[in-house]
Amino acid sequence: MSHYWPTFWELIRTPFQHEALVWGIVPLYFGWLLNETTSAKANFRTAIQTGFSFLWAAAQWLYPYYKASTAAGPGNGPPPLRPINLVVTILVLAFGLMALVSGIRHRYPKYCAFLGYTRFSNYFMIAIYPIQAHVLDWTWQRLAAIGVFAIPLWVVLHLGLWPLRQRR
Repeated sequence: MSHYWPTFWELIRTPFQHEALVWGIVPLYFGWLLNETTSAKANFRTAIQTGFSFLWAAAQWLYPYYKASTAAGPGNGPPPLRPINLVVTILVLAFGLMALVSGIRHRYPKYCAFLGYTRFSNYFMIAIYPIQAHVLDWTWQRLAAIGVFAIPLWVVLHLGLWPLRQRR
């Protein structure tokens, strides 16, 4: 596990080294903290939180392409959109829309009640953020680091924020 630590640390610190990424990732951290202090039960409020976080992340990943399409002149375009980035962005956008609409309508589509379980979704948005923002590349090492640190980080947050959840 120790050889994944530098990779994980790179994923976490990279967005803060690029001013343009800070404004996209700080709301995800805020959403994550908010989600971790709410109930673990799936409900429509947590579905709205998940939907907003997913839509926010997808919008941040798509914004450079929108901005480049409105800019004049050659060479102003963003980096080419790799298929993996496109697939991940489309999935995040689709799940975000489904979660937000489900939360607003107070009704989940069939087999989609998982959209209300929001407690840890922001971790994955934060972890893949620099990759999806084209600052880092998708690699198996980075994907493994995200997976390796998911459970230990969840345990630390779950136990560390337990007193805040008990006050409610």
